This record gives sequence, C-alpha cells and structure tokens, in this order.
Amino acid sequence: MYRLLLILLLVLSAILIVAIFMQPTKNPSSNVFDSSGSEALFERSKARGFEAFMQRFTGIMVFFWLAIALALAILSSR
Repeated sequence: MYRLLLILLLVLSAILIVAIFMQPTKNPSSNVFDSSGSEALFERSKARGFEAFMQRFTGIMVFFWLAIALALAILSSR
C-alpha cells in the first residue's frame, strides 16, 4: 500500500509540474506597477475556456497530491 501511494504521488507530482507550466500567461498590462493606475489592482476577469479548465484541473490535482502526501505521512508514522 505504501509503495503504491508513493508511486502515485510521484506520478501526480510530474502531472502537476506539467499542468502548472501549461497555465496561460496573464496579460502583461495587468501589472499593478504599470501606468494603468489602480484599476488594474481591483480588476477581476473570470477565467474562460482553457484557462478555466487548467485552473480547475490544477486545483483538483493539488488536492489529490495533498491527500496522498497526508496518507503517506500517517502510514510512515506507524
């Protein structure tokens, strides 16, 4: 059981790295220190399409990664 969870954690780690690098880049004008003023600080645009999918996918993968890491910590303390 421990070895299976460890292998699953390693596979999820690789998937997470790829998912994070596949995240779309933000608009370069969204920099707070830009000349656009303070409206860029409070501007929230809703993610759509591929960006929304990648955000959800990454969040779900992080949840599973943390759950498996917690299970491995519990199993290793016994």
